[in-house]
Amino acid sequence: MADFSEQELIRRESLAKLRELGIEPYPAAEYPVNATAAQILEEFDPEKGNLQDVCIAGRLMSRRIMGAASFGELQDETGRIQIYVKRDEICPGEDKTLYNTVWKKLLDIGDIVGIKGFAFITQTGQLSVHAKELTLLSKSLRVLPIVKELDGQVFDAFTDPELRYRQRYVDLIVNPQVKDTFVKRAKIIATMREYFNAAGCLEVETPILQSIPGGAAARPFVTHHNALDIPLYLRIANELYLKRLIVGGYSGVYEFAKDFRNEGMDKTHNPEFTCMEIYVAYKDYNWMMKFVERMLEKISLAVNGSTKVTIGDNEVDFGGTYRRLPILDAIKEYAGVDVKGMDEDQLRATCKKLGVDIEPSMGKGKLIDAIFGTYCEDKLVQPTFIIDYPVEMSPLTKRHRTDPTLTERFELFVCGKELANAYSELNDPIDQLERFEEQAALKSKGDDEAMYIDLDFVRALEYGMPPTSGLGMGIDRLTMFMTGQTTIQDVLFFPQMRPEKVLKKEAGKQDE
Repeated sequence: MADFSEQELIRRESLAKLRELGIEPYPAAEYPVNATAAQILEEFDPEKGNLQDVCIAGRLMSRRIMGAASFGELQDETGRIQIYVKRDEICPGEDKTLYNTVWKKLLDIGDIVGIKGFAFITQTGQLSVHAKELTLLSKSLRVLPIVKELDGQVFDAFTDPELRYRQRYVDLIVNPQVKDTFVKRAKIIATMREYFNAAGCLEVETPILQSIPGGAAARPFVTHHNALDIPLYLRIANELYLKRLIVGGYSGVYEFAKDFRNEGMDKTHNPEFTCMEIYVAYKDYNWMMKFVERMLEKISLAVNGSTKVTIGDNEVDFGGTYRRLPILDAIKEYAGVDVKGMDEDQLRATCKKLGVDIEPSMGKGKLIDAIFGTYCEDKLVQPTFIIDYPVEMSPLTKRHRTDPTLTERFELFVCGKELANAYSELNDPIDQLERFEEQAALKSKGDDEAMYIDLDFVRALEYGMPPTSGLGMGIDRLTMFMTGQTTIQDVLFFPQMRPEKVLKKEAGKQDE
């Protein structure tokens, strides 16, 4: 038998009593909602006497019973509004069961009810809905963690992150500000779509299950296809498929993709995440930097009404032109060393001298990246394009037009975190195959994040891909920045967590 609390048992008894009274606690019929709490609060004008036939529905969040009349608070998607329930109004005949038994005794905080009535102003000046009809739409069997305040202190607030992320449905009910974060997330994506479509780009879909996990350096999730009897991987990026479409003749394509990387979890990383990638033919990374600047300015204005956003302790301005800083110059500026021209042994010695943690499997690219990550990233608060990465760090990027040891690549950093990654895309199939082979050599040394060789992608390039600029941007992290959140879990409805039964089992072992 399920382990119910005393209050939950009482609610189940109320459920049975409602059915005994012939009241269906989960009716199937459509309920004719014609107004919202926000709409009534905004539009009611007592002088005009409007909104005299409203039908609203929502969750009962409070109730004050005063004999033959009561006040309550109803919460719908748009907010809360007070309701006024009078016994003789909802029970016009002799039978007062709906008020005396159902409303007063069998309904609970959290129940979803429908109210038909009219808007009015109470004697205390509170805009309310006067109920003429009351309908139970869904009985709640669990007790909501309703916030209580006493002498300025808050009690029973639903603030524990473990519970909030695991029971997001409760979080959304009792912490209304959480909804706003996800409304803004939707607005971010909608603004990006509008921007890309206006630029003449086509939204597409590419495979999630892939025979070769390409387009990024990351550890994939592995599964098995029974019918084909082959291993498949959840995609780590959608880059290579989108570039195949550029080969096929599209001038611009983009996709909001669910990507999966079987790696660590922290405040800015979740194994399942949303990434937007866009590829535009006949453009380069210089064009893409300007494209991104205009896009982020547009998003910030749409979401927050300003180009300036508060992120932690910093005010970040997404308007205007961002700084362009070559990565080797950034290392020289912030780490105080010039690594240009160093071979792998010299880079290892430099990392040791600087106290940078490294692994034996790391090649030149990852050694440079380790120095940059340790000494530079946290200095990049305002939007900054780190540009011109060494070839070893960018296996899918075109070589720099003036220095073949570098590539035409940028990463956009904000508040010490990478927000976007973009290239002048490598379209030389011979060079691309050589880069893949270099990645394969790194994999043989033990780098399980090195790229696989994708010969079909090389074949696609051999048919000819026009000069192209590509961009990848993390939607989760962008939402964090635009909404001022500090953890990725706060911008995901359902972040990845250990199953509850695993946690309970581990807790049991600790108690033994």
